[in-house]
Amino acid sequence: MAASITVRGLTKRHGAVTAVDKLDLDIAAGEFVTVLGPSGCGKTTTLMCIAGFTLPDAGDILVNGRSVVGLPAHKRQLGVVFQHASLFPHMTVFENVAFSLRMRDRPRAEVDDRVREALAMVRLSGFEGRRPHQLSGGQQQRVALARALVFRPPVLLLDEPLAALDLKLRQQLQAEIKRLHAELGVTIVSVTHDQSEALAMADRIVVMNDGRIQQAGTPEELYRYPVNAFVTQFIGEANLLKGQVIRREEACVVARLESGVEVRAIMPHHHPEALEEVTLVLRPESIVMGDGSTGLANAFAAVVEKTIYLGQATRYHVKVGNAVSLVAESQNRSGLPRAACNERVVVGWAAEDMVAL
Repeated sequence: MAASITVRGLTKRHGAVTAVDKLDLDIAAGEFVTVLGPSGCGKTTTLMCIAGFTLPDAGDILVNGRSVVGLPAHKRQLGVVFQHASLFPHMTVFENVAFSLRMRDRPRAEVDDRVREALAMVRLSGFEGRRPHQLSGGQQQRVALARALVFRPPVLLLDEPLAALDLKLRQQLQAEIKRLHAELGVTIVSVTHDQSEALAMADRIVVMNDGRIQQAGTPEELYRYPVNAFVTQFIGEANLLKGQVIRREEACVVARLESGVEVRAIMPHHHPEALEEVTLVLRPESIVMGDGSTGLANAFAAVVEKTIYLGQATRYHVKVGNAVSLVAESQNRSGLPRAACNERVVVGWAAEDMVAL
């Protein structure tokens, strides 16, 4: 059975530094939540407090409504996978996975069944007799996953378990962890600094900075409707433009940029008054170049200053007027024209694709 997690007023200090500052967080049973943020933001400290490896200075942590603060880590019955697999080098794969069950004095027949079941879940059947040095990095992390899942914990905690792997292996294990979450229904809480990993895996992302939550929501909510510049810049790439609201038009506002250019944007988190200073967020892939820009709420003549070929897409640095520089990105597909440096183009975007902060 999956478990819910409730964090209330969690605070942890390291000397004069407050790593986690009065943090509140609710995680539903069976949910996959990723805590995302830069190094030193407090995400790993939060996870270690939930796991029981770090004692908070204040606040409470409840698993299925029962406080676990003060309860030793081994009595919380939570599965944990760290950045490095940390397997016992002298033990076989089978013995590594069986370790937690043997520490719980489970019958031998049950240990055998559960270990084979756990290895089958991570697709390592047949590897029982190998030792860690005979495995690839990805296989070692699969063993660590099996070891964390073998005693059927209600919660699985992941502390950047994919950070040390190369891109292909990370993507493979991301898919495996998503599959396991769907099959087992276990509550998963992961921490990472990798935005693409968070977007690909989580039901909900919690963005942290300076020990506090900046925003929590689905990957799409955070990407499309960030609440501040930090969240905007930490999740994906964006053009950030300063402007001043001059009027409202139904569901959008009209803002004048510092260059004098007027743009239309939506305001999902607040309703700015006239003359209020705002930051306008525009994702590169939301900018349409050429004929497709006709009829959009925002459309301007521009000049291509630089092109960067990325394989699946081309990134364009364009200038609107004399002062507004934008980065646009277009997919490279057969039949779609590509602009060249110094070419004059028309760029445009929908009001719904520009967010006023």
